[in-house]
Amino acid sequence: MRTRFLGALLALLLLMPLGVAAAPAGSAASGPAGSAPYAAAVAEPTAADAPITDPVEVLLPATVVYVVEEQQLELLGEAQRIQRLELRLTTGQRRGEVITALTAASPVEGGVTYGVGDRVYVRQVGGSGDGAQWEVASRDRSVSLGILALLFVVVVLAVAQMHGVRALLALGLSFVIILAYVVPRVAAGATPVASALIGCGLTMPLSYYLSHGLRRKTTVALAGSLAGLLFTGLLAEGAISLVGLTGISGDETAFVSAIYGASINLRALLMAGMIIGVLGVLDDVSVAQAATVEQIASANPALRRRELFIRGMAVGKDHISSMVNTLMLVYAGTSLGLLLLLTDQSLPLGYVLSQELVAEELVRMLVTSTGLVLTVPITTGLAAALLLGRRRGTSEPNLPEGDDHGAALAEADWWPSTAAPGGALSDSLADGEAEASAERDNGATPAAHDA
Repeated sequence: MRTRFLGALLALLLLMPLGVAAAPAGSAASGPAGSAPYAAAVAEPTAADAPITDPVEVLLPATVVYVVEEQQLELLGEAQRIQRLELRLTTGQRRGEVITALTAASPVEGGVTYGVGDRVYVRQVGGSGDGAQWEVASRDRSVSLGILALLFVVVVLAVAQMHGVRALLALGLSFVIILAYVVPRVAAGATPVASALIGCGLTMPLSYYLSHGLRRKTTVALAGSLAGLLFTGLLAEGAISLVGLTGISGDETAFVSAIYGASINLRALLMAGMIIGVLGVLDDVSVAQAATVEQIASANPALRRRELFIRGMAVGKDHISSMVNTLMLVYAGTSLGLLLLLTDQSLPLGYVLSQELVAEELVRMLVTSTGLVLTVPITTGLAAALLLGRRRGTSEPNLPEGDDHGAALAEADWWPSTAAPGGALSDSLADGEAEASAERDNGATPAAHDA
């Protein structure tokens, strides 16, 4: 019965995004979200909204072979540096050709400088043939990024071994779905929120079962994560409307607006980004809670659903404390430049917090953290209810009384060891064992006590 209920719940949660995507355009404005901004977010793009089709700029990779000269000049009251470089093109029909290019003006202190052997990208800014003029567009960081990625893979495989292999495969599938499905659909004019929900619905089952195996606790964690994801989406929509965000906050959104025009709603794109951003942390939270409840249930078969939920939440509260602190520090680290604005005493604090760029980061941080916190009790409650049937079917083996009882428990496969310190989980297991031992000393079994 519980298995059928869990299957129906998963099917409902997975099909809800599909229903959002299949909803007719006329029905979008007939509901609580039928406001003009929301209707614009889901409206079909017209011919006037077609993306701009300017010629794509050609960028060629090259390597610095010689620094011809460096010049310093004064721009806007600040010393700037310009370099003239000789570069050798490394790919294409012009491979091996040596060209001369200028760098963009860069501050002398802390600016960008290039040396012999550096890999860069160049673009043609004027002229043709032998009289072509070239400019250094940016540094080529692909090799260094590849080294860091390789280091990450090696460390994961060395520490987690086969678990690491499955985790990397799940990570690869997630990126394939996002890059091959979600991003192209959004670029083609599809609703970003619906595309993100469908992409998450496809990604989560594959990554969860591939990383954690076909187990009941994995299914419970998946159900809890899907529920938390839907809560996060609803909360993101309400928060964006409440704060009045437009989605236009940085250079990247300005470029997207310039390239795609009105075919992409930046407000809906912001909401979709919040949904995808919370996906990875949901895995950690939900699987940890489902595994915790499963271990507590196996360690103390006498616990009822309510007691199982309470003990699971005892661990979940510690998890929430560390998770909230971690998330806040991560967002603070990525937005350290924005935090400097708060030190400007010449501007009112409310004015600084009301700026689109600052308010967007605050909303992103608060919405995703709230969604993750809500996932903990949801997953714990599902695990306490749905894992109970499996626990009730497990009976305690015949174990000797007296001093040999604890040793026999430690040797039993179904009884997790509580000797190693493990925070609130170890405390919960130790409390359960002490309670059962006290009942046996009084001449009663846990089953008789429950009766």
